[in-house]
Amino acid sequence: MTGTVRQQKFGRLIQKELSDIFQRDQRGVLGNTFITIVEVRMSPDLSLAKVYISMMLAKDKKAILEKLDQHKKEIRKALGDRIRNQARIIPELAFLIDEVEEKAQRMDDLLKSLHIPPASSTEE
Repeated sequence: MTGTVRQQKFGRLIQKELSDIFQRDQRGVLGNTFITIVEVRMSPDLSLAKVYISMMLAKDKKAILEKLDQHKKEIRKALGDRIRNQARIIPELAFLIDEVEEKAQRMDDLLKSLHIPPASSTEE
Protein backbone atom coordinates (compact mmCIF):
# COMPACT_ATOMS: atom_id res chain seq x y z
CA MET A 1 0.00 0.00 0.00
CA THR A 2 1.40 3.37 -0.96
CA GLY A 3 0.61 6.92 0.00
CA THR A 4 0.25 8.87 3.19
CA VAL A 5 -1.61 7.63 6.24
CA ARG A 6 -4.49 9.93 5.29
CA GLN A 7 -4.69 8.43 1.78
CA GLN A 8 -4.58 4.91 3.19
CA LYS A 9 -7.35 5.56 5.74
CA PHE A 10 -9.58 7.20 3.17
CA GLY A 11 -8.86 4.37 0.72
CA ARG A 12 -9.87 1.76 3.31
CA LEU A 13 -13.08 3.68 4.02
CA ILE A 14 -13.95 3.75 0.32
CA GLN A 15 -13.04 0.06 -0.03
CA LYS A 16 -15.35 -0.90 2.84
CA GLU A 17 -18.26 1.19 1.60
CA LEU A 18 -17.92 0.12 -2.05
CA SER A 19 -17.75 -3.53 -0.96
CA ASP A 20 -21.00 -3.06 0.91
CA ILE A 21 -22.60 -1.27 -2.06
CA PHE A 22 -21.60 -4.09 -4.44
CA GLN A 23 -22.73 -6.75 -1.99
CA ARG A 24 -26.21 -5.24 -1.72
CA ASP A 25 -26.45 -4.11 -5.39
CA GLN A 26 -30.14 -3.24 -5.35
CA ARG A 27 -30.05 -1.91 -8.91
CA GLY A 28 -28.84 -5.17 -10.40
CA VAL A 29 -25.83 -3.52 -12.03
CA LEU A 30 -23.62 -6.58 -11.65
CA GLY A 31 -26.18 -9.33 -12.10
CA ASN A 32 -24.87 -12.44 -10.36
CA THR A 33 -21.17 -11.58 -10.72
CA PHE A 34 -19.12 -11.79 -7.54
CA ILE A 35 -16.77 -8.81 -7.28
CA THR A 36 -14.13 -8.24 -4.61
CA ILE A 37 -12.55 -4.84 -3.98
CA VAL A 38 -8.88 -5.75 -3.63
CA GLU A 39 -7.44 -2.30 -3.04
CA VAL A 40 -8.27 1.39 -3.35
CA ARG A 41 -5.46 3.83 -4.11
CA MET A 42 -6.18 7.49 -3.54
CA SER A 43 -4.64 10.46 -5.34
CA PRO A 44 -2.74 12.90 -3.10
CA ASP A 45 -5.65 15.37 -3.11
CA LEU A 46 -8.19 12.55 -2.47
CA SER A 47 -10.17 13.50 -5.59
CA LEU A 48 -9.55 10.24 -7.48
CA ALA A 49 -9.93 6.70 -6.21
CA LYS A 50 -8.40 3.89 -8.29
CA VAL A 51 -10.48 0.87 -7.36
CA TYR A 52 -8.79 -2.47 -8.09
CA ILE A 53 -11.36 -5.25 -8.42
CA SER A 54 -11.14 -9.00 -8.68
CA MET A 55 -13.86 -10.94 -10.47
CA MET A 56 -13.95 -14.57 -9.51
CA LEU A 57 -15.50 -16.96 -12.00
CA ALA A 58 -16.41 -14.15 -14.39
CA LYS A 59 -16.45 -15.12 -18.06
CA ASP A 60 -16.19 -11.66 -19.65
CA LYS A 61 -14.30 -9.36 -17.31
CA LYS A 62 -14.08 -6.51 -19.82
CA ALA A 63 -17.88 -6.44 -20.21
CA ILE A 64 -18.32 -6.24 -16.44
CA LEU A 65 -15.75 -3.45 -16.26
CA GLU A 66 -17.66 -1.56 -18.99
CA LYS A 67 -20.89 -2.07 -17.07
CA LEU A 68 -19.25 -0.62 -13.95
CA ASP A 69 -18.03 2.36 -15.97
CA GLN A 70 -21.54 2.93 -17.36
CA HIS A 71 -23.01 2.99 -13.84
CA LYS A 72 -20.12 4.95 -12.31
CA LYS A 73 -22.32 7.97 -11.49
CA GLU A 74 -24.88 5.82 -9.64
CA ILE A 75 -22.14 4.05 -7.68
CA ARG A 76 -20.50 7.38 -6.81
CA LYS A 77 -23.86 8.76 -5.65
CA ALA A 78 -24.44 5.71 -3.43
CA LEU A 79 -20.91 6.15 -2.05
CA GLY A 80 -21.58 9.84 -1.42
CA ASP A 81 -24.76 9.03 0.49
CA ARG A 82 -22.72 6.79 2.80
CA ILE A 83 -19.60 8.91 3.43
CA ARG A 84 -20.92 12.47 3.14
CA ASN A 85 -20.43 13.11 6.87
CA GLN A 86 -16.84 11.81 6.79
CA ALA A 87 -15.49 13.45 3.62
CA ARG A 88 -15.59 16.89 2.05
CA ILE A 89 -15.49 15.64 -1.51
CA ILE A 90 -16.61 12.37 -2.99
CA PRO A 91 -13.78 11.12 -5.21
CA GLU A 92 -14.12 10.22 -8.86
CA LEU A 93 -13.94 6.46 -9.31
CA ALA A 94 -11.67 4.62 -11.73
CA PHE A 95 -12.27 0.86 -11.87
CA LEU A 96 -9.31 -1.34 -12.78
CA ILE A 97 -8.96 -5.10 -12.94
CA ASP A 98 -6.52 -6.53 -10.38
CA GLU A 99 -4.46 -9.09 -12.25
CA VAL A 100 -2.37 -10.40 -9.35
CA GLU A 101 -4.59 -13.44 -8.87
CA GLU A 102 -4.54 -14.37 -12.57
CA LYS A 103 -0.75 -13.99 -12.69
CA ALA A 104 -0.38 -16.23 -9.65
CA GLN A 105 -2.60 -18.86 -11.27
CA ARG A 106 -0.52 -18.73 -14.47
CA MET A 107 2.67 -19.15 -12.44
CA ASP A 108 1.17 -22.17 -10.66
CA ASP A 109 0.14 -23.67 -14.00
CA LEU A 110 3.65 -23.14 -15.41
CA LEU A 111 5.27 -24.75 -12.40
CA LYS A 112 2.93 -27.73 -12.61
CA SER A 113 3.67 -28.20 -16.31
CA LEU A 114 7.45 -28.40 -15.76
CA HIS A 115 8.91 -31.87 -16.09
CA ILE A 116 11.62 -32.15 -13.45
CA PRO A 117 13.23 -35.59 -13.18
CA PRO A 118 13.67 -36.93 -9.66
CA ALA A 119 17.09 -36.46 -8.09
CA SER A 120 19.31 -39.48 -8.36
CA SER A 121 20.55 -41.11 -5.20
CA THR A 122 24.34 -40.65 -4.73
CA GLU A 123 24.59 -43.18 -1.90
CA GLU A 124 24.52 -46.18 -4.23
